[in-house]
Amino acid sequence: MPGQATLDRSIRLFKAFRNEQTDRDTFYRLLAEDSARQVAEFTSLAGRSLLDVGGGPGYFADAFRAAGAYYVGLDPDVGELSARGEYAEGMIRASGTRLPIRTASVDICYSSNVLEHVDEPRTMLDEMVRVTKPGGTVFLSFTPWYSPWGGHETSPWHYIGGHYARRRFRDNHGQEPKNRYGESLFAVSVGSALRWARNHPEAGLERALPRYHPWWATWVVRVPVLREVVSWNLVLVLRKNP
Repeated sequence: MPGQATLDRSIRLFKAFRNEQTDRDTFYRLLAEDSARQVAEFTSLAGRSLLDVGGGPGYFADAFRAAGAYYVGLDPDVGELSARGEYAEGMIRASGTRLPIRTASVDICYSSNVLEHVDEPRTMLDEMVRVTKPGGTVFLSFTPWYSPWGGHETSPWHYIGGHYARRRFRDNHGQEPKNRYGESLFAVSVGSALRWARNHPEAGLERALPRYHPWWATWVVRVPVLREVVSWNLVLVLRKNP
């Protein structure tokens, strides 16, 4: 972990994140490539089957295939799937809470920044474990509600309340935000995700860490309250029981 999670990497990711709205291609390519490297620290990718829950327009497909994985992605949003034109090869339109995948059929089940967009986060998490083979890896990340970007484009007003932040955005911009609190954006906490991971009967938690932080700052996940704000983006890595 220390070899990859350096301060330089953190600075590079945060700089790209600041331009996510204006330079989507650069940010998501960088994030996808970094994600493939991060997953590879916990399990081999070469020759392994990987299901990406919420794969979007294909940035992650490119990165994981370049690393040697057999990649299949799914997303329920037509707009996301077609954001770069045609659907990327190997993409399926489907819901993360009702995965159309056989039980215990993939080596790695991956998801990036999707959990906070589903109204049944525990159902999606359980589905990810279900489709993973015994001994396989579940790797997911999400934006906690109380992080600075928890309200997405309505931040930082989400700290006052999700409905207020949505209403303020609508009043100021004359339209609804892309991520609408109560419809396509929900409050998911670090604490609730950790409780789910630590108590799942079919998988064990291997690591919990802040996705963009350098290795020496991963301790923040162990501190209640503080972790909700400063984690920014939480990663959970689980191993399916044999």
